[in-house]
Parts: sequence; C-alpha cells; structure tokens
Amino acid sequence: MAFQPIVDITDRSVFAHEALVRGVAGEGAGWVLSRVTQENLYSFDQACRVTALNWSAQLQLPGRLSINFMPNAVYKPELCIRATLATAKRVNFPVERIMFEVTEQEQVEDMEHLLQILRSYRGMGFITAIDDFGAAYAGLNLLADFQPDVIKLDMHLIRGIDADSVRQVLVEATLQICRRLNITVIAEGIETLGEYTALREMGVTLFQGYLFAKPAFQALPPISFPAQ
Repeated sequence: MAFQPIVDITDRSVFAHEALVRGVAGEGAGWVLSRVTQENLYSFDQACRVTALNWSAQLQLPGRLSINFMPNAVYKPELCIRATLATAKRVNFPVERIMFEVTEQEQVEDMEHLLQILRSYRGMGFITAIDDFGAAYAGLNLLADFQPDVIKLDMHLIRGIDADSVRQVLVEATLQICRRLNITVIAEGIETLGEYTALREMGVTLFQGYLFAKPAFQALPPISFPAQ
C-alpha cells in the first residue's frame, strides 16, 4: 500500500492521505488490478481496506484516510463493511476520518446499488467521495441522485487547464454547482505550477498530485508546497 497526501493550501495542512494499491514488492496499481478477477474481487476489496487501516495506524497518519472501493465488490453494504469497522476499532482509527472514494477501475453495473452503498456509508458516519468527477458515470446524473461530501475533479478535466479556456469554463461551472450543494472539491493529478495557479485562482483549496508529493510505498511522503 502506498500513500499520497491531499493538501489544504489555506493553511498548508494535510486534508487526507489516499491509500493506493501496490504489489508486495511495490509494483504499480495497474499490475495489481490486472490480477483482480470476478472470483477474487470481494476478497481483494476487503484486503485493501484492512491493509490501508493497518498501515494508517502504524504510520500515525494525520487527518483523514481516503480508501477506494469497488462498488461491484459490495453485495450488501451493512455486511461488507464489518471488516472495515472491526479493523478501525482495533487500530483506534475514528470512522469519521475515513473517506470512501468510488473508484473508476470498473464499470458500475447497477447505479441504484451504488447509490445504496453511498447512502449506507454516509449513514454510518463515513465521508463519501466521487472520484474522477466528469468521467464515465461520475457526472451530473449521479450528482442529481446523490450529493457526496467530496468530489475529485477528473484528471483529464484539469490537465493543462491554465492554457485551455474550455476546461476553465467547465471547471468553473462545476465549482459553482458544488458550492451551492455544499460539496467539497479536490483537484487531483496536479503536475504543473500553471495548473495549480489556475485552479487556486478559481477558488480550489484542496490539491493532490506530483506537484506536491508522489505516492510513497508504506510511508508518508514529504510534501512540497508551491510558493504563494
């Protein structure tokens, strides 16, 4: 498991760390996910959650822990969450500091099932997040039915935004929607100072990407904040 920080530029603090799957020898997420099948999907999803919490406790992770989950691996939210709750209790990690992100690694087969999971997790006290907002299912149709606590702007939407007026209009409109719905926005995949500056000027305060820190395997990486 690797960890990458999500930073708050208003006070240069850590908003959260996202747990990113890695192989036992540090192999990348693509290598690991290519070995996930329908038969081992549930056990893989459960193992990722437990491993993320165990390492978070061992590393004394500050702020929130963001965990990606696969909706198709959750057959009943109240049953599939048991191992997560038990591990959180064992390592003394508060539920309200756990953020569940809907991952884009698989196609959602049943939208109503996804909504049921998100509503159930929110009812249990978890933070809910929609990853890659603006891509695939993670768009306005989903937002109309469920308003998460957090959305993460799709990386493709913000790539080169400092020099792309169309992307600027789309992101500004998304930010306005989120403000009115009281949804927190994270810009992920930030790689350049230009992207960061453009988004900061639009009012974004939470960022994730190589500009700040690369993921660290079984460790919390040092953070580099751009000059104000």
